[in-house]
Amino acid sequence: MIPFCTVKLGYHNCQAAILNLCFIGTSMLTPVFAGWLADVYLGRNKLVCICLFLHFLGTALLSVVAFPLEDFYLGTYHVVNSIPKTQQHRLFYVALLTICLGMGGVRAIICPLGPFGLQEYGSQKRMSFFNWFYWLMNLNATIVFLGISYIQQSLAWALVLLIPFMSTLMALTILHMMYYNLIYQSEKRGCLLTSSGVLVSALKTCHLQYCHLDRDVTSQLDQAEEKNGGCYSKLHVEDTKFFLTLLPLFIFQLLYRMCIMQIPSGYYLQTMNSNLNLDGFLLPIAVMNAISILPLLILAPFLEYFSTCLFPSKRDGSFLSASIIAGNLFAALSVMIAGFFEIHRKHFPPVEQPLSGKLLTVSSMPCFYLILQYVLLGVAETLVNPAFSVISYRFVSSTVRGTSMNILTLFNGFGCFTGALLVELVYLISEGNWFPNTLNKGNLESFFFFLASLTLLNILGFWSVSQRYCNLNHFNAQNIRGSNLEETLLLHEKSLKFYGSIQKFSSSIDLWETAL
Repeated sequence: MIPFCTVKLGYHNCQAAILNLCFIGTSMLTPVFAGWLADVYLGRNKLVCICLFLHFLGTALLSVVAFPLEDFYLGTYHVVNSIPKTQQHRLFYVALLTICLGMGGVRAIICPLGPFGLQEYGSQKRMSFFNWFYWLMNLNATIVFLGISYIQQSLAWALVLLIPFMSTLMALTILHMMYYNLIYQSEKRGCLLTSSGVLVSALKTCHLQYCHLDRDVTSQLDQAEEKNGGCYSKLHVEDTKFFLTLLPLFIFQLLYRMCIMQIPSGYYLQTMNSNLNLDGFLLPIAVMNAISILPLLILAPFLEYFSTCLFPSKRDGSFLSASIIAGNLFAALSVMIAGFFEIHRKHFPPVEQPLSGKLLTVSSMPCFYLILQYVLLGVAETLVNPAFSVISYRFVSSTVRGTSMNILTLFNGFGCFTGALLVELVYLISEGNWFPNTLNKGNLESFFFFLASLTLLNILGFWSVSQRYCNLNHFNAQNIRGSNLEETLLLHEKSLKFYGSIQKFSSSIDLWETAL
């Protein structure tokens, strides 16, 4: 989207980066709200039909905007593209919005965010689930980016018209699944609005009672219980306490996501202004994004073997916290290296390079120099995403695990919008110097170094609170109340089964965690 917005639509670099980040963030947020809308108001089948139509409409409008932007021929007829620029921009916005809405509804129903049914498995099975879940998602993304690369390289823009066709094929497949009841019907358990209501009710009750706590009240949230003047059950209040315990984790994920999402903004701009010509072959920019995904596709099976076969007892909280810290370090290192390469790129003489049908003046530094920063950021995603998901899933009771995953997704989406806000603030405060429209006339490296500093501060903040997420089974056993007695007994039983086997491993495994 960055090359299309800057070269074809004439956007500034800052505008293109903000639009791209907002599109990604909206795509993450819509499944959460679409799932709630399906459960409360519209129903699953009706919402799927509406979202399939919106998705097809968005892909059709996107094809109209993307192809053709110049005059073209249909047989012997010369067709003139007479769509004004302002109308193209409006169609482009409408297309992106409808695609986000349609895709969000489909993802919420067909592939729900909460992995229900994993509570009867141990921590090894859960970690394996999330490892392979993200592996399959990124395999799909790699295929998509390679397809985009082929279109960019061959200049066969007519293939863009296949997008509405693929949307139609997806709609027919989903309708077939609906007709034969092949779509998984998840249980309606915890609700995000219920947890928000508990917080609001507790604040109101506390304000009316001047924050006076009774003897039976141990927390401000207990004011929301029915027996204390609120309107929620004890189970809902206890579930909300779990979410508040996870709040620091979600906040640090927000800051991490804000930095990691600079791949589709700053990194793309840096690649566009580097030499993509490799011995006469013009490398598509989308290949660089595929390169950033390759570490996950390669490392995920090895990490699975490492933690399953070699050290199966260390797949719990301390190992997950170490993975998150290591991933953040790789992300900070990636952004720092990007800053150094940006300084190095300016020392190369300029050359002219065709991009999307236009001739641009770029640096003669080969784009292969930038591979390292893409790879490091891919390694960071490999370590961080599954670990965050496992902690978010295991730190709450089984009744609200789907809601916990929804909250994690919300913070991921908010991280994209925070990243867009950061780009806008940096652009305004530096007067365009740290995020320039012409990279050779600005200091994009200062923006990268600033991001690296934020990531290092995020590491220190997470390390200060990581101890509370080390012993997941102990946390659950202490906090799950009588309403979830069966789950508590199951956790105690599993702890007894694994107690003896854990003692077989020597303390030298701590060296592996320290190295990680």
